[in-house]
Amino acid sequence: MSAEHSYLLAGILISAAITWAMRAVPFGMLAPLRDSELLAYLGARMPVGIMLILALYTVRDVNPTEVMHFGPTVLGIAITVGLQLWRGSATLSIFSGTAVYVALSSAVAAAGA
Repeated sequence: MSAEHSYLLAGILISAAITWAMRAVPFGMLAPLRDSELLAYLGARMPVGIMLILALYTVRDVNPTEVMHFGPTVLGIAITVGLQLWRGSATLSIFSGTAVYVALSSAVAAAGA
């Protein structure tokens, strides 16, 4: 084996070791946290918080003084929240609220055109 081959083999082995270590370290760090009460609490509460942040981010540019744009947004959110509280199905509430919002927005745009 020439010196060039040894150099390439060493590079490949070092790269493989670093890649393996970078993939294994997160699992090793996560193992002690599996029984953490804080992690369980965050896992239970964060989805609602993330959804709230996304909803607020989505409606951040809606002007409440423009009824033609504000109405479909408020009704879509009301449908989504109402169905979520009533049925508890995220799929049903999100798709229904989106469908109501799109239908009303399209109707408002068609009426305005």
